[in-house]
Amino acid sequence: MNYFKTALLLAVLTGFVLVIGYLLGGHTGLMLALVAALGMNLFAYWNSDKMVLRMSNAQEVGPETAPELFGIVQQLAQRANLPMPKVYLIDEDQPNAFATGRDPEHAAVAATTGLLRNLSREEIAGVMAHELSHVRHRDTLIMTVAATLSGALGMLASFGGLMGGGRDSEGRPMVNPIVAIAAMILAPMAAMLVQMAISRGREYEADRMGAEICGQPMWLASALAKLQAGTQQIHNQAAERNPATAHMYIANPLAAAGGMSSLFSTHPPMEERIARLQAMAASGGYSPRPAGASRPARSSIPQTGSPWGSTPQDSGRGPWG
Repeated sequence: MNYFKTALLLAVLTGFVLVIGYLLGGHTGLMLALVAALGMNLFAYWNSDKMVLRMSNAQEVGPETAPELFGIVQQLAQRANLPMPKVYLIDEDQPNAFATGRDPEHAAVAATTGLLRNLSREEIAGVMAHELSHVRHRDTLIMTVAATLSGALGMLASFGGLMGGGRDSEGRPMVNPIVAIAAMILAPMAAMLVQMAISRGREYEADRMGAEICGQPMWLASALAKLQAGTQQIHNQAAERNPATAHMYIANPLAAAGGMSSLFSTHPPMEERIARLQAMAASGGYSPRPAGASRPARSSIPQTGSPWGSTPQDSGRGPWG
């Protein structure tokens, strides 16, 4: 049912692109919008990971350049019975992370340098497990396609606002000013609503499955509390330049908050996410071994030293508690 709802939402968004194209340019506009929608879907399918990583200025790392992070992702991927994704670092002070890729065989996870500096090893494991859950459920492809179509809507709306008079091949006015204004207002709004509908439910599910992958719901709950404080205090310059990527992050990276921005938030309330994880830990009614895991799961993660300025004694703390 989750996938059916998502497919329906994406179909509605694609249909909205076609409607705007028709209203702005008649049959010619409809055909151009159809070609644009199909082209952007195909481009997003094959290049989603490259697009997002390039926009975020992410750099690939390996066991030599980031052994602790790479080791955590490697063990979590094994526990989740997933192929090893590529691992990237983003030179941003804001603690955050995201996953991208069209399928588990072509996936990538990215963490900011701020995440590594300010979270403990266990909390980082919780965050990376959350991102691997997105990979497992192929959420990364769905969210990227939604972002691409949202961009198409914004482009069409801007095009409608810039177009003047003129008539199409059938002699009808190409643009009604009222239609152009409505398109400029409603297109971005519809795009944000679809992103919100897709992202919120999937974040809850990724939290649940991420807790099962790492075996400790409270690791992720603690990480989310620190991410909430960190994202409120520190701007993410890459995300601010490319807000269409914001819904891919585990925590909303954008500075704007409240009012209309809260109405169209692509992330569920952090307090609710933390509460659900706390309830999950308290009930003990979860399986620490993900379905399909090839070996018994353990709660340990690689212990290869004391990375990112922490020590075993203070590894549970960061600058936000």
